[in-house]
Amino acid sequence: MDTEYPSFVETLRAGQKPEFPAHAKTIQYARELDAHDKLSHLRGNFNIPTKGSLRKRALDGAVAGETKEPKAHNGVSPVTKPNCTTNGNLKNDEASIYFVGNSLGAQPKCIRQYIDAHLETWASIGVNGHFTSFDNSPLAYWQDMAAACAAQSVDLVGAKSASEIIYMNTLTVNLHLMMASFYRPTAKRHKIIAEWKPFPSDSYAIASQLHWHGLTPATSLIEIHPPHPNPTSSSSLTLPTSHILATIDAHADSTALLLLPGIQYYTGQLFDIARITQHARARGIVVGWDLAHAVGNVELELHAWGVDFAVWCTYKYLNAGPGAVGGVFVHGRHHALLRGGGGGGDVAGGGVNGEGEGDGMGLGYRHRLAGWYGADKAVRFEMEKVFWPAEGAAGWQVSNPSVVDLACVRATLGMFERVGMRALRDKAVLLTGYLEWLLLGLLADGMGEGKDGEAAFRIITPGNPVERGSQLSLLLRGGLLEKVSQELADGGVVVDVRKPDVIRVAPVPMYCRFEDVWGFIMVFKRALDKCT
Repeated sequence: MDTEYPSFVETLRAGQKPEFPAHAKTIQYARELDAHDKLSHLRGNFNIPTKGSLRKRALDGAVAGETKEPKAHNGVSPVTKPNCTTNGNLKNDEASIYFVGNSLGAQPKCIRQYIDAHLETWASIGVNGHFTSFDNSPLAYWQDMAAACAAQSVDLVGAKSASEIIYMNTLTVNLHLMMASFYRPTAKRHKIIAEWKPFPSDSYAIASQLHWHGLTPATSLIEIHPPHPNPTSSSSLTLPTSHILATIDAHADSTALLLLPGIQYYTGQLFDIARITQHARARGIVVGWDLAHAVGNVELELHAWGVDFAVWCTYKYLNAGPGAVGGVFVHGRHHALLRGGGGGGDVAGGGVNGEGEGDGMGLGYRHRLAGWYGADKAVRFEMEKVFWPAEGAAGWQVSNPSVVDLACVRATLGMFERVGMRALRDKAVLLTGYLEWLLLGLLADGMGEGKDGEAAFRIITPGNPVERGSQLSLLLRGGLLEKVSQELADGGVVVDVRKPDVIRVAPVPMYCRFEDVWGFIMVFKRALDKCT
């Protein structure tokens, strides 16, 4: 095993499948992998819902994964029990198999310390918290919290510097703000190229932006569909890079914006961001990416790849909590500020790489929907009517961001800083590779096979490890989803269900174990056996 673990990672990173030994189907083997996992200690930093806590229906002061001090009854303190076991069933204290970090990450235990620091600051010095922080506080003072989070994210997203990043608003709001600045349709170039099955919020945003400009999806939206849909093929729902590039070429002269997800939420496909970006920009197309399922999941080099802008949320793989403040990347070539106005190209918003003729607004910066917090901090409190943006991505801010949210973001980003995406990705490819191997084993054994020989499920996520993140999407045979998902829930497994027939399974490397992967397979196997 000492030599297997690293060699397996290298094999998977090279886009190949490792040869797991015959006894890899046992819990003993899964535990061997965990024993050689250098990141296994990270799991102790999270509150993983327990099988008992998932059934809670009222607040009782207990937190799964933490020790509760129950309230005294008639002046007598009961014995403290972990994880709020109340019915004597020790299985209630077992951690669930939490494979839904692609929807909402588990709660980092340090979050409470950061929120408490914010509340104490607010209670102690009130409004002065905007300009003052305590010496032993994990927080920056409030006015600089977004910038502090940006500084923590440079390596996470592959920015050249913190000036290319800002944390503000939430994902779809940020997408609208970026499109307001970067989607500047003309009579010749007005189309947006997107993929066939984006997350619904992206679809709504794209359609409403088109309508805002007096356009319609029927005339100005190009959707990239799978080239060869085949209900029996595991790759029928994915988009080959060559097909994406061909679509770009077919519409290059009339396209203003390419907007794609770094990882497609439904299939889990990781797109070749570098190659696609380079290809589109060489044809004069602005390129934006929705990285909601990519940030904190895979390694990114947004500056080096030449991405114009990107947006992401922080509540999935970044574990900052539901609805937490989102992130924005704006490439440094769009940061130019020319006092006096009248600039063209990137400065005024008329083109890519300064090649346009400006938009006639007389602005000394790329047009954006302006707000007070996007103003240069040096003059922000002069309260002038004329907007002058802060340098870098910070100049796209609109409103004062929620400090409670930023405290959560700052807490979890600190964990990523300490660990690094390289180490997380190494573990992720092996976790997902092991999961895939076990699932393929179920298919080889005919588990849940229908009377006509139809398989109970198929994996619609790319089989090439370099074309996916920490997610495998399972397309179940028609009529199985509701029954199988209920059996998984009853077995203490938390996954994401997408109707009509898909279960998204995401073993996140920060807190999931190889034993969890084995445990999922056991519960899934029982579910198929019972429901088919």
